[in-house]
Parts: sequence; structure tokens; C-alpha cells
Amino acid sequence: MTHFPWLTILVFLPLAGALVLYLAKDTGARLIALAVTVADLLISIPLWWWFDPSSSQMQFAETAVWISSPKIHYKLGLDGISLPLVLMTTALMPLCVLISWRSIETGVRNFMAMLLIMEGAMIGVFVALDFVLFYVFWEAMLIPMYLLIGMWGGPNRLYAAVKFFLYTLAGSVLLLVGILVLYFYGGHTFDIQELSQGAYPHTMQMWVFLAFFAAFAVKVPMFPFHTWLPDAHVEAPTAGSVILASVLLKMGTYGFLRFSLPMLPDASQAFTPFMVVLSIVAIVYGAYMALAQADLKKLIAYSSVSHMGFVTLGLFMFNIQGIEGAVMQMVNHGITTGGLFLCVGMIYERTHSRQIADNVGLTKPMPRYATCLVIFALSSLGLPGTNSFVGEFMVLAGTFLVNKPAAALASLGIILAAAYMLWMVQRVAFGVPSHALLPKLHDVSPREMAILAPLVVLVFWIGLFPNPLLTRMHASVEKVITRTTPPTPATAMQRPDPLVRPVQSETSALGVMPQLGEGEPLSFTGVTPDTPEVRQP
Repeated sequence: MTHFPWLTILVFLPLAGALVLYLAKDTGARLIALAVTVADLLISIPLWWWFDPSSSQMQFAETAVWISSPKIHYKLGLDGISLPLVLMTTALMPLCVLISWRSIETGVRNFMAMLLIMEGAMIGVFVALDFVLFYVFWEAMLIPMYLLIGMWGGPNRLYAAVKFFLYTLAGSVLLLVGILVLYFYGGHTFDIQELSQGAYPHTMQMWVFLAFFAAFAVKVPMFPFHTWLPDAHVEAPTAGSVILASVLLKMGTYGFLRFSLPMLPDASQAFTPFMVVLSIVAIVYGAYMALAQADLKKLIAYSSVSHMGFVTLGLFMFNIQGIEGAVMQMVNHGITTGGLFLCVGMIYERTHSRQIADNVGLTKPMPRYATCLVIFALSSLGLPGTNSFVGEFMVLAGTFLVNKPAAALASLGIILAAAYMLWMVQRVAFGVPSHALLPKLHDVSPREMAILAPLVVLVFWIGLFPNPLLTRMHASVEKVITRTTPPTPATAMQRPDPLVRPVQSETSALGVMPQLGEGEPLSFTGVTPDTPEVRQP
């Protein structure tokens, strides 16, 4: 069963659906797009049950020679890190089709085709195990998103689309440079698994880390590369905002976790203080900017900058709590922020305004809508029992083990999140509605309830039962940690690991304890590398 090309079908079924759309009429485009995205979701669900949580190896692997010289392979695989991101992508895409059912009236066939091309490219990024294949999928996401914003966006859509394209394209060029450097230093191969096992010079690691940082930091986006995000969110159609916030932003943090940490461990350790500072600045800055917004979409956009700061903070703690919390937060942010953008899109269809002042007092005329909005808002601020609490708590716990002041500063983001989210809920849900808008404020339809209900279920399911998700990612995260943090000399003598570069010492053969050099785990707060970790059950 594992030899069946499940991942190929997941990637190319949406692309085939996009081709079929060009043979159909606009009237049938919605049904075709919905059928394709639902089929992709149904195909991806069994992977959750067939996945072996005890293995850190790539599963459901597929390999074929693509280009013989240079050696480029069509190679796909899934591990505990990419599995939840693929499932999140396939679960959100049918919702994006449904939310666009009535809001998109012109160019329906082209719009749905862009959604399907985006889905195939996004899944391809998460499952590609060859750098060239990964880069093809990475670049393939740019054009559809540019067109979604530029053709079906708001009044300033062209400005927002061009800004998004230029920012991401500039980072992609440096990503390609870094890939080529790894190719020449790594034995003339583009195989991601082989390159993750190589030992590279320290100076080379530093430069490649900076090249990768430019690409991934723009995509996250990290401060100060975030300025394209609010414009893109405000001008994008609802489905574009959901894809952008829930999936595309995760490409950056996925890149750090898949490439920067295991391939460039010395540089990752060396740049940790820099990454921690930028993460904390993003957490606090994004939250403060969200407090000042009068536009619902801008508020959620700046909250994304803050929440993604928790993800990058957890990744560079190099412990099981921090990295697993970061992966959890990547999934949780996609669910919660996707739900918030869907709620904004629904109210915009009624009032044709995203201003908080124009959308107040919705509890009485729209009780079901207000309930869902409050649930997503409480999840966004990290209320215990909701999904975001699990990820943020684990990130803060992992940060506390390494750097207590950093954990204290990052906690400000949760406090500020409660401030801007509850203030928004107070006005939107519990204010006094405008009499002129009351006739338009009808509650959510069955179609809209079918969009929101699955996300509400996931909010509480992950918040109350996170262990199935954590269990599947545990082995893969431990493998990254083993690669990134070299063991102590005593541990290395007892249990050698071919994936970890040994600490070089000319005196160890004489029985003298070697001194840790460049491979020593970074401790910028005075905490020793043997700080105990609280592992997940």
C-alpha cells in the first residue's frame, strides 16, 4: 500500500483539475473545483492513519530520475513535520472554494484554476526531497497568488500584488544561490536528505544561512521584512487571504526547520541570538500594531506577524518543547487565522466594509456568526482548551529552559493578543448595530456554517487532545535536534551518530577531555547544554 504514489496524486490531482477547468464553463467551474479539492482531502486523510509515528524516516517515498546530468530526481516523501502541514493544506482548500462561491462573480473558471494550481504547488513544497523540485514548486506559488491578488483583489490590488511579488522574488533569487552553493559543497547532489547529512565549512554555512534567511524571513514574514503582508491581506480576496495566512507563511518557517537547522547547524547556533531578537521584536511589534488597526483584515494581518514570531522563536531554541511547539503553532495559526479571515469575508459580503466601526453589534442579528468569531478570537489569544494555547505554551516552555528573559518578553505578546482580540470582540460582537445595516445582517447560511464548523472542531480537538499530533512529529523533531545540537563528548563515545559531526580534538586520543569548539551548542544566557528537557508523553 505504501508503494502506491499517494504523494504524486496529492500534488498533481489539483493541477489536472486546473486543466479540466479550462475545458468547462464558468457555471460548472465551482463544482469541479470543489470536487477536486474534496477528493484531494479524502486521499490525504488515510496518510494520517498509515503514518508510522515511531520512525523519523521519510515515508510514502517516491523516487524517479528526472534529469541525468546534473543528477536531479523526482523525489517525494513525508515525515512527521510535513504530514500535519499537508493535511492542513488539503483541509483548507475546499473551504476556500466554498467561501468564493458567491463572492467571485467574474472570471470564475480562472479563479478556481488558480486555487487548484496553488494547492498542487503548496503540497509539492512540503513533500519535495530534491532541491530543484522544491524550488520549482516554491516559485510556482508566486504566479497564482500574484494573479489572485492582482485580478480579484481590492482597489489597490496592483500595488499589493507587485509588492508581494517583488519581495518574495528577491528572496527566491538568494535561495537559489544558496542551493547552488550546497550543490557544489555537498558532492554535486540536490538530494535534500543527503545534503542534510553533510559537514560543511563554518564560513560557508554562515553565508548560505544568510541567503536562506533572506528567502525564508520574507515568506514568514519576520520583522522588518513584513511590510508586504498587510497590503496583500487587505487587497486579496477572502480565499487568497486564507491561503496566504494559513499556508504560504508556513513555507518560511518550514524552510528554516527543513533546511537551515539540519544543513547549517553551526550557522544556526551562531545566529540564534539574532533570530531570537527578531522573533521577540516581531511578537511585540505585531501585537502593538494590531492594537492600532481599525480595519479587521489589517488587525488579523499584524496579529499574524506576532504569532509567527512565536514559531521562529521556538525553532531556534533547539529543544523538543520549542520545536514541537513551533510546528504545532504553524498548524494552529493556519486554523485560527484562516477562520478569522473567513469570518471577515462573510461579514464583508453583507456590509461591504472591513472597518470595525461599520460592523458592530452582530451578536443579536447574527448569533451563530458571533459565536464562531468569538471562538476563533479566543483561540488566537491562546485561551486554555483551544489549539493555540498548546503551541504557545510549548514554545514558551522551551524558551524558558534556554533563556528566561526571552520567555518573559515573548509572554507580552500573549497579553497584548488578549488586549487587541477582546477589544475587537467587544466592538464587533457586543456593540450597538447600525439600523441602516440591520436588514443586511442575516446570520450564516448552511454553506457558511459548513465552512466554519470544521475549523471550530479542530480548534477544540487540538486544544484538548494534542497528543496524536505531537506523537507523529516527535521522532522527526528529535532527528533535527540530534543533527543541530552535537552531543557531549561522553555521549558521542557511547553512542556515535553518523549524522552528527564529531567534536574535533587533537588531545582526546591522549585521554584529555577535549574542548568544545565551533560545534558547541550555543548558550547565550549562561544555561549549560545539559539543561534537562521535559519530553512530551
